[in-house]
Amino acid sequence: VTHQYGTTEEGKWDMESQYVSRLKEMDVEIVSQSHMLSGVEKSLSRDTGGISRIEIVADVLRKLFGKGFKVAVEVVLMAADSGALTMENEVIAVGGTAYGADVACVIKPAHSNNFYGLQISEIICMPREK
Repeated sequence: VTHQYGTTEEGKWDMESQYVSRLKEMDVEIVSQSHMLSGVEKSLSRDTGGISRIEIVADVLRKLFGKGFKVAVEVVLMAADSGALTMENEVIAVGGTAYGADVACVIKPAHSNNFYGLQISEIICMPREK
């Protein structure tokens, strides 16, 4: 799961072509989606000086479990909303930062409109330092 188009430059996708080629060679489906724990609400908060509920959810995940953990949860929601996952099968979600992956967990997916239906079954690895 990658950033949506326009994340860093309007109308552009920031996924490097070399990675797209390698993933396609391995028959990996690439999903580009808006961030579930950001998007429109973050824009409204930035412009109005407030904070939204979804930003609080993202901040709680980030501060209690780490950035990679928030990303792992977010990409499962994004992939589910894109139709890339079934809701019946658990997946191994990997998350991290620009510096690499640091979290892996087993998650039963849910769509973003059923956030509490998402179940984190197992944390495979997670950094001790947040």
